[in-house]
Amino acid sequence: MIEERIQLTKNDILEKQFKIDARGYRPQEVDKFLDVIINDYAEYDNLLASYDSEMRKILQENSKLKEEIRKLKSTLSVAETNKGVTNVDILRRLGELEKIVYGEEN
Repeated sequence: MIEERIQLTKNDILEKQFKIDARGYRPQEVDKFLDVIINDYAEYDNLLASYDSEMRKILQENSKLKEEIRKLKSTLSVAETNKGVTNVDILRRLGELEKIVYGEEN
């Protein structure tokens, strides 16, 4: 994806040879090449900003998912602790506690 949007590599820049006029390099050729470089760097900055934004969203989602996993593990732990406890068991225990509290013994 990046290769499609960025026109130059570091070797392209390093190995670029300008034709020399009698008075030096052709200014139009140098300006044209520098425009390409400037556009590539601007695109590079845009890509970095986009990736940074995407990374922040992913990290937030990751954090939310981790919290959800913690809650689910806690719920699972409670469910495993109460495994085998039915409403009948709870009512029986409640009845026994009432007898103790109110002093009604058989």
